[in-house]
Amino acid sequence: MDRLSQIATFVRAVELGSFSATADDLNMSPQLVGKQVKMLEQYLGVSLLRRTTRRQSLTDFGRTFYQRAKMILADIQAAESLAAEARGIPSGRLRINAPVTFGMHALSPRLLEYMVKYPQVSLDLTLSNELVDVVDGGYDAVFRIGELQDSGLKALPLAPYRLVLCAAPSYLERRPPIKTPWDLQQHECLGFAYSDGRSNWNFEGPEGRIDVPITSRLTINQGDPLLAAAVAGLGVILQPLELVGDALRNGTLVKLLSEYDVPASPLHILYTPDRQITPKLRSFLDFSVMTFSHKSK
Repeated sequence: MDRLSQIATFVRAVELGSFSATADDLNMSPQLVGKQVKMLEQYLGVSLLRRTTRRQSLTDFGRTFYQRAKMILADIQAAESLAAEARGIPSGRLRINAPVTFGMHALSPRLLEYMVKYPQVSLDLTLSNELVDVVDGGYDAVFRIGELQDSGLKALPLAPYRLVLCAAPSYLERRPPIKTPWDLQQHECLGFAYSDGRSNWNFEGPEGRIDVPITSRLTINQGDPLLAAAVAGLGVILQPLELVGDALRNGTLVKLLSEYDVPASPLHILYTPDRQITPKLRSFLDFSVMTFSHKSK
């Protein structure tokens, strides 16, 4: 039996914590998983795992061997990726970072399409509203919403990120009508903690640009609980179309001030300009531009 396969099975068994979970993951029987680990122990002449009827744990040697084996498998995967890249085939692991709402409601639903098209690429997607450091964070690419700082990163522009002003019918029934942006000052405006518009909401109308100072009794740093608060009738929100779209369609939220436009925020995907554009990174950049460069109004 292939020694490398035995090592890979052992590493996966340690990561998943049981032979049965490893069997499901590797599409083999638990008996075969146990046999592979046992044959590896016989070859090494030392025990790797302590087994009881309820659990298994690493021996001291097994812990050391696991760390080295994991590094060896990672090196092999990296070497295989280099060979694939030499042939121009996207392969290997990509680390991507995106803002939470965009990542959950716009990017994640489209990733299946990418992964089906490029089966040899693995994705690590991290969602965060903090501005991460691309180099220090080890990211291949990051999505950014808003005006870009002079970061020295290469930026590819995507379609502007649209926001929608809306509220629940239950909230609107018990509050004064909202006919102009200035009426918002008499209403509960639910704030997004990471937005540039925490203290001002901006609109474009017949009279030009309007900057409305708003105060928020409730401020949340994630879009989904903010949406839930609005649906519950706690106030007015100004949030991305991807987040509120379903609520608008089913009537739990109502769009406000339709005769006014909310200025869209710039959306970019960024990567370091001095790094080699590998086939895997090029494939993801092309996919992102194709997917997010055009949005229906």
